Amino acid sequence: QVQLAESGGGLVQAGGSLRLSCAASVRTFSRSNMGWFRQAPGKDREFVAAISRGGGVSIYADSVKGRFTISRDKDKNTVYLQMNSLKPEDTALYYCASDFAILTDPPKRDASSYDTWGQGTQVTVSS
Repeated sequence: QVQLAESGGGLVQAGGSLRLSCAASVRTFSRSNMGWFRQAPGKDREFVAAISRGGGVSIYADSVKGRFTISRDKDKNTVYLQMNSLKPEDTALYYCASDFAILTDPPKRDASSYDTWGQGTQVTVSS
């Protein structure tokens, strides 16, 4: 079974940057589309970004487009989320998730498409 472990969260001032990492424990990482989601207190979990298993396709929520970048390293079984120009509204618990997919499956925005989730890492942006 895939296990995912997020890291890199923390407290940062508005305008600052953080890079989140998500390490996957199994070899099926290379056959999985990967996604980042977040959940703020009192709000539903929302899609942030996702990347195809080969790394060639990435998609973003409109709220983070141009500020966040998702990437993956197949040799390290790790997916990253580089977050720049952070805003207080980016404050949330950030989760990574994996979606075991065939080569032609695009990365998805729907959380129900993902079968494995990490425990989350907290990101807090102060104003």
